[in-house]
Amino acid sequence: MADILFDANSFIVAVSLLATIILANEACYQYGKRYHSKADDEFKRQTNAIQAGILGLLAFLLGFTFHISLQRFDERSANVVNESNAIGSALLRTKLLSSPYDSITHALLRKYLDLRIKISAIPLSNTAERKVIDAETEKLQKLLWESSAEAARMDSRPVIAGYYISSVNELIDERSHRMELQQRHVPELVLIILFLVFIIGGGFMGFTSGLGMRRAYFPMLMFNLLIALIVFIILDMDSPKRGLIKVKQDSLIELRDTDQH
Repeated sequence: MADILFDANSFIVAVSLLATIILANEACYQYGKRYHSKADDEFKRQTNAIQAGILGLLAFLLGFTFHISLQRFDERSANVVNESNAIGSALLRTKLLSSPYDSITHALLRKYLDLRIKISAIPLSNTAERKVIDAETEKLQKLLWESSAEAARMDSRPVIAGYYISSVNELIDERSHRMELQQRHVPELVLIILFLVFIIGGGFMGFTSGLGMRRAYFPMLMFNLLIALIVFIILDMDSPKRGLIKVKQDSLIELRDTDQH
């Protein structure tokens, strides 16, 4: 069951959940109508109390899940800024290197920056194209490290050259961190439990309405639509594989546009 919801289209998941809640609501409403004649006031009070408890549990799980997805999104956003800072520091510190390594490393870093921006525009589901760019990126990282080591050997100021090497090491680490963050998401068991509570809650509301032989169609529909909308936001924000809520790459793009050697 791992990664089924992580890979799925968030719109399809939200619509499927909405349809399931509506079906559960309708089925339980019809059952509640048939049970109406057998239910006394005490039974109805107990049913209303259970429904309130389920809705309270639903609010707790919803807030918990939304917090996790928002935290994951914030971590990915912060990582883009951190990676941009690491690349920017390396670009600036190329000026500390002796000629011709200052120009060589700067040109390599510019290519590296272009690849980082390019891959950010490619969906994670497009694995073939991402593998090609990842291979180019790793090749550039190797060249950067080799040129850094050579520059340090040729430079009579090892401490100054070390500043540049530490920046290269940091940008490599930030890329690895970014790849790891892209695989973090809300545990699927939490989402499944949340969906089950949604469905059971919808069923209980339908059953309670059936016991009372009355149902507010429009408010119930609006409530279910809001549930589906919130689930869509959670799913879309939780994973970079989905498309409407994206981590902005402005810091990398601005760095590329403003960098001058």
